[in-house]
Amino acid sequence: MSGPTIHPRKPFVLLSTRPENEAAAAEVVSFREKMGLGRDGIVQIRLEERPLGRLDLRDFSGIILGGSPFNSSDAVKSPLQQRVEADLALMMDEVLDRDYPLFGACYGVGTVGTAIGARIDGTYSEKPRVIEVSVVREDPLLEGVPESFNTMVGHKEAITVLPDVATLLATGQDCPTQMFRVQDNVYATQFHPELAPAQFEQRLRIYANAGYYEPHELAEILAGTRGVDLTRDDRILRNFATRYAR
Repeated sequence: MSGPTIHPRKPFVLLSTRPENEAAAAEVVSFREKMGLGRDGIVQIRLEERPLGRLDLRDFSGIILGGSPFNSSDAVKSPLQQRVEADLALMMDEVLDRDYPLFGACYGVGTVGTAIGARIDGTYSEKPRVIEVSVVREDPLLEGVPESFNTMVGHKEAITVLPDVATLLATGQDCPTQMFRVQDNVYATQFHPELAPAQFEQRLRIYANAGYYEPHELAEILAGTRGVDLTRDDRILRNFATRYAR
């Protein structure tokens, strides 16, 4: 996304839950670049390394929830996953109470969805691939985004029933809830607006044995990113940064 670099006085905080160092490092770079932030514009907290504790939200411009190998609907959860989910649930109580700026991508759907009582399961899971998403409602974060655009997905769970407290913003053919907003400032996308094709390929290779796809499908998945304009959703994260940087 072109435009001047944003230098907020207070950084955004990225909450990551990726045990793989390569994936965690790439994630913060992806969000920083798509948001148009300077190097000091975003800080990362890796929840698999330490408890979150209570964030002082006054220290940040907003919260970014990155992806995770965890799924909110997992039948069996490790002690680490239980601790991470408890940390995020406590944070979400304050975020929703204050209507504090938050953007969650993929795993963020499960986190925000759980906090608002959405039904989350594997009904609308999508293998990694490029899909078309359709905008169904105007929103400040969708300013400059076309009515339909291509983007990248890959998830084992999704929202089956979105409660009335949330506003559906975008949908897809195989997964109805692709983007939603709660109150005025809490957002989540099922797709990955932070990824470009190279980062998508890197992530696929890192999680090759995580059950998102079969090894023989990789070449076809990557072929689906070629010759497709995957920059239309860049504006979403840029709009979030522009709107909430302070």
